[in-house]
Amino acid sequence: MTDSISSVLSQIRAYQSQLGQASRTGDVARGDAIQGLRGLQEPDKAGATGAPSFTETLRNAINGVSEAQAKSGELQAAFERGDPGADLARVMVASQQAQVAFRATVEVRNRMVQAYQDVMNMPL
Repeated sequence: MTDSISSVLSQIRAYQSQLGQASRTGDVARGDAIQGLRGLQEPDKAGATGAPSFTETLRNAINGVSEAQAKSGELQAAFERGDPGADLARVMVASQQAQVAFRATVEVRNRMVQAYQDVMNMPL
């Protein structure tokens, strides 16, 4: 999950820098200047957009949560052993990241279950 957040942040920064360069040179940024959106806007020309499926996205998110929890556990154990590389601030930040990621995953699960129940209760 941390990798996906970092990826999104880096894309946003790249888009901001592209817009900043275009405004400094006097060029007007076009709506299709962002390459990531071009495939979404023109699916018939691009064919498959190359975006991961819902299953892959969900699997990657769950793996990210698992990795965050494992990293948090490793840092906690290192702090308990007195390892100088594991200070309290890093341990607490990793613990909070794992906790937030887990809560977000639980919320997504709850909403998916609710959506499934709503679909199953629809009259035919």
